[in-house]
Amino acid sequence: MTRRRRIYEGKAKVLFEGPEPGTLVQYFKDDATAFNNQKKGTITGKGVLNNRISEYLMVKLGEIGVPTHFVRRLNMREQLVREVEIIPLEVVVRNIVAGSLAKRFGIPEGTQLPRSIIEYYYKSDELGDPMVSEEHITAFGWATPQDIDEMLSLALRINDFLLGLFLGVGLKLVDFKLEFGRLYENDEMRIVLADEISPDNCRLWDVKTNEKLDKDRFRRDLGNVEEAYQEVARRLGIFPEGGPRDMKGPSTMQ
Repeated sequence: MTRRRRIYEGKAKVLFEGPEPGTLVQYFKDDATAFNNQKKGTITGKGVLNNRISEYLMVKLGEIGVPTHFVRRLNMREQLVREVEIIPLEVVVRNIVAGSLAKRFGIPEGTQLPRSIIEYYYKSDELGDPMVSEEHITAFGWATPQDIDEMLSLALRINDFLLGLFLGVGLKLVDFKLEFGRLYENDEMRIVLADEISPDNCRLWDVKTNEKLDKDRFRRDLGNVEEAYQEVARRLGIFPEGGPRDMKGPSTMQ
């Protein structure tokens, strides 16, 4: 089994040192968390499915000119990505009222928004990922006004594309979370899409029935969580042959 130096471990993924400078290996775990890590569990095969789904969507976005950190998938649970400086913000795009938006404003879940809403949250489990304004972002130096403009433009472009892609396979893209990073190449910096796009950070509902096919099934104890992730992969035409086979991760160098 390969031994690699672990760079970072998050709730759903582990980042290992890549095979060449400027790269990382992103390993997808089956671990599941909700409510800022207060609820924990395991979704069997989730890492395999999210790896495939995120690869598919990152490649599709790259084809329309959206810059991403994705290089290629390495195996069932790992992908090679470019090393970026993560901007400590979650950029949330909302198309339909759900989750915290429904709670905050007392609007019935499922209400169609007149236009897409962009929200920013500061990435901090300890603080509960608080919502922040552009004023907070620039005042605390997390991003410049130019960075914000670039992230906003990319988020809306990604949303427009994914709305159509998911609608084509019978899914509503209710809302989703994006993360961005700074990629430094040849003394130049550009903002690129990082992290992943999967049912872990997208709310996806069936167009006809509004059945939830995402991590809300885990959050709300709705059951059939594994089957929901499999259904998204199946509709995208990328369900792994023989199902989501398991694969052990690499040993970590101490």
